Amino acid sequence: MCCCFQEVDIVIAPCWGFQSAEVTLGEYMNHVLPVITFAISEAELSAPDMRELQEIKEKFSPPVFFIKVPVLGTELITSQDTENEKSLLYQQLLDLDNLSTNHCSCGASSFDAKAESMLVEQSDKIRLLSTFARKVLQKHLVDAATILNIVHCRCLDIFINQAFDMQRDLQITPKRLDYTRKKENELYESLMNIANRKQEEMKDMIIETLNNMKEELLEDAANMEFKDIIIPENGEPISSRDIKCCIRQIQELIISRLNQAVANKLISSVDYLRESFVGTLERCLKSLEKSQQDVSVHITSNYLKQIIQRITWVSPPSITTEWKRKVAQDAIESLSASKLAKSICSQFRTRLNSSHEAFAASLRQLEAGHSGRLEKTEDLWLKVRKDHAPRLARLSLESRSLQDVLLYGKPKLGRELGRGQYGVVYLCNAWGGHFPCALKSVVPPDEKHWNDLALEFHYMRSLPKHERLVDLHGSVIDYGYGAGSNIAVLLIMEQLHRDLYTGLKARNSNP
Repeated sequence: MCCCFQEVDIVIAPCWGFQSAEVTLGEYMNHVLPVITFAISEAELSAPDMRELQEIKEKFSPPVFFIKVPVLGTELITSQDTENEKSLLYQQLLDLDNLSTNHCSCGASSFDAKAESMLVEQSDKIRLLSTFARKVLQKHLVDAATILNIVHCRCLDIFINQAFDMQRDLQITPKRLDYTRKKENELYESLMNIANRKQEEMKDMIIETLNNMKEELLEDAANMEFKDIIIPENGEPISSRDIKCCIRQIQELIISRLNQAVANKLISSVDYLRESFVGTLERCLKSLEKSQQDVSVHITSNYLKQIIQRITWVSPPSITTEWKRKVAQDAIESLSASKLAKSICSQFRTRLNSSHEAFAASLRQLEAGHSGRLEKTEDLWLKVRKDHAPRLARLSLESRSLQDVLLYGKPKLGRELGRGQYGVVYLCNAWGGHFPCALKSVVPPDEKHWNDLALEFHYMRSLPKHERLVDLHGSVIDYGYGAGSNIAVLLIMEQLHRDLYTGLKARNSNP
């Protein structure tokens, strides 16, 4: 593997008094891929050297090629010469964490792209600078390919999750609308049945309420203060017009108090339905509960006013406590419980029908809005599923394959192990620190097969390791497969001692 430099800048850091190496390196770090060499002429690092290396490491953390250069006037040290001075320099760099404990100055390659700092103390090993530079540049390529693959995978996961969410929306939304319609119909029928079968119960409830509240109503009427009417303190009669106004106010007091009591009992009689429909029909129930105040004011008031008999007086009476109680007593006795119950049920059914029709109209409008939205969602779902996600999956496969080939190189094909519908399986003695391996070569014939293979590769990589799943070690795209006539994807996998067909056959023969 050769390394060709088309444009190389050699930068020598100025002396410490003018500008530090850290500042010089910072000027170039964002524009070039630096290969840093650090020449040492003394037997050990000086305090400024150690401080400078520490600053560079803390800010940039780059691998450094350390060279022990001879002092002028001395002979060059070769690898056959003594290495007495090496240990001290090596120990200093080790203490500064600039060298690893498994440091090797022979330039041997490894299966990782981690370009580590290197110390060369023999003059004949300066040639290893080209190997070091190659590893540094390779590290930058691997880092770029890794970041690119991470971006591809994350974006692909987002597309896949969105596709699942859109598909779920397409399936669930119509079912939700049907379920809402069904539950609202159940609620409507339940409430209508209550209104139909509880008229007699309401009659008894009204009679019971009247009997329980009679004394309280009479007492409130006796102590009532009339509005806009002046009552003479000497007990003199007032005009017939004022008498009618007093009677009307007493009747309105009785009607208001009785309305509230009857309406509260009517609403509480259907409270048990709330638990069954909280959630899906929350808005419907809130609407019904919101109309409770209207029920207490209007359901019975108009009819009560009609069924209270008109009371006429031969001569204007005096407005006394007894007279107020007498008017209230006559108003209470003139009420018809059966007619009142029938009126309440009739108006309840009317309001129930109105709410049911309003809910149905709102649901139809909501369904129409969802219909247009779901059409757009389906179009977008098809684009994500058929176009965007497969194309991104192929980019992910290419960036991962680039990362793998930079790290471990191109695998060598061994003998053929078998053939399938989609590819040929070869033996691969070793690759990427794994041995032995099975290598499956797949030549996608068209764009669709490329996309299917890329998505399958992404899903396989997403699966956690399991003893019943074959490990996928990596992939490499061979652009010169078959004498350069085809492009093949080489999938490097764990090699098992037998194939699936043999395993199934053996299991069936030994039940």
